[in-house]
Amino acid sequence: MQNQGYSGVEYPYANAAYSSSQWLEKEQARNRRSKWIVIGSLVAVLGLIAVGVGVGVTVAKNHKTTSNASSSSSAVQQTDPNDPSTFKLDTRLKKSFWGIAYTPEGSQYPDCGNSLDQVITDIQLLSQLTDQIRLYGADCNQTALVLEAIEQTKVNMTVWLGNYPVPTDPAPYERQRDAIIDALKTYGTDHISGITVGNEYILNYLNANGATDPNSAVGNQGAQLLIANITDTRNAVQALNLPKTIPIGTADAGSYFNTEVLEAVDYGMSNIHAWFANVSIAQAAGWVNEFFQEQNVQPAAALSNQPKMYIAETGWPSASKDAGNESNGPSIASEPNLQTFLDTFVCQANNNGTGYFFFEYFDETWKDAEFGGVEGHWGLFYSNRTLKDITIPDC
Repeated sequence: MQNQGYSGVEYPYANAAYSSSQWLEKEQARNRRSKWIVIGSLVAVLGLIAVGVGVGVTVAKNHKTTSNASSSSSAVQQTDPNDPSTFKLDTRLKKSFWGIAYTPEGSQYPDCGNSLDQVITDIQLLSQLTDQIRLYGADCNQTALVLEAIEQTKVNMTVWLGNYPVPTDPAPYERQRDAIIDALKTYGTDHISGITVGNEYILNYLNANGATDPNSAVGNQGAQLLIANITDTRNAVQALNLPKTIPIGTADAGSYFNTEVLEAVDYGMSNIHAWFANVSIAQAAGWVNEFFQEQNVQPAAALSNQPKMYIAETGWPSASKDAGNESNGPSIASEPNLQTFLDTFVCQANNNGTGYFFFEYFDETWKDAEFGGVEGHWGLFYSNRTLKDITIPDC
């Protein structure tokens, strides 16, 4: 394979130091200690579920009138404090990213604590970096909040909505599906690029059932559960008779796509992290590209429906909560290394036509508190929305 403009791709997958089996082990370990959106329905009170669905889009619309339509954060300045669309541009930010992964602060169900003010600030900043973002779930009214923020800031941005189901309980899927449908009814489709059903669903299912092969009998069992949700989402969206067809897809860890699932979707999104594969920062960008092409793009192209493949998340951590996890072996978690990954991946991926979502917008403090290690330190911004000591590529 040609390096497609990336550096550090001289080592093929056959090299033991960067084998795909080691990537699988690291991804499984990461999955056991970290979830991007905590599905609290397993311990939630049924009354909270009813309230969460009931307030839905109404909360976002009420916020529109009660928040004075202004950002509560000093991270962004507005010429008119009552008009979020008058925000001042930050010259350090460049619209160079194909997409960015984003979860609004305080969107972990059932402890919802997000706000329209904060989401407006996030959209003001994100819109200076990219034209599209990816959400992981729809709990805590985040779909409506994001679409409302886009409407108020008047930015050119589209969203890949997300539904984060779990195999053991249908309630989280149904709750999020209903929130997405309500948001589509309220905000329409102008700012919607797709709906992603599932995030590392097959990986989670395999881990829970003591299996490793996504296309084994166990993997196919999990696939049927996920396909049922995908089909239900497709039917629910079609019933709205929207002016455009919204693609329906799924996201999973790089080596855990089930063939039956891919045959049921319009697109797949792959989580690929060189950090968790023990790849050095010098080779990280090239490794991500090579892994994606060989493990995701080529197999998907061989299927009859040829689902479009994207990189759902990739990046490099800038710090670790503890010294024991600040190295993946050959390289450390640091802002200079984050800068290296930015410099060697972003513009090259853009030039190659790779659709990707950089991971991630800002550090998430709940991950740092709950999981430790590098989990809370993948952002371009600190958790207070201050840009890290990095230079955004200009391309």
